[in-house]
Amino acid sequence: MRLETKRLLLRPWRESDAQSLFDYAKDPRVGPIAGWMPHASVEYSRQIIREVLLAKETYAVVLKREGDRAVGSIGLLRGRASNLPLLEKEGELGFWIGVPYWGQGLIPEAARALIRHAFEDLGLEVLWCGYFDGNEKSHRAQTKCGFVFHHTVPDVYWTPMDDIRTEHITCLTKGQWQARRADD
Repeated sequence: MRLETKRLLLRPWRESDAQSLFDYAKDPRVGPIAGWMPHASVEYSRQIIREVLLAKETYAVVLKREGDRAVGSIGLLRGRASNLPLLEKEGELGFWIGVPYWGQGLIPEAARALIRHAFEDLGLEVLWCGYFDGNEKSHRAQTKCGFVFHHTVPDVYWTPMDDIRTEHITCLTKGQWQARRADD
């Protein structure tokens, strides 16, 4: 499956994306705030592609103007595949983008495409998204896409980083999304 926006192509990850993934995921400003360690090698990035990013509904974010190079990732975990306790018709949206592309509105653009796909094509009824304390970029992107604060979970032990965090959870229902689209 591929999704397209004005500036972006969302396509499945490939093992051949390992160098591109490493180039952006090695930056310590990207992973830790999102809950994962910076990548230490191209081979580790290849392993992450195999074990995580090849999952269904997980997409490489590609800028059309830059060829086929992955510059970020966006994905949807449905039902029990999520870290959150979700029902079958619910999904969790997750994303990141490389530092050179911050502040350009690319993740909200990608998220809107995936949100549309989730509600219209996959028949989901509710989408959830989370961000850790201090990740204001993620919070802003979620807000731009219509996600509304739902609750905070303090003192979450986060295994990938071996630390304790506070996570804020946002939510977007199909009805809220439809109403926003009608207003646009």
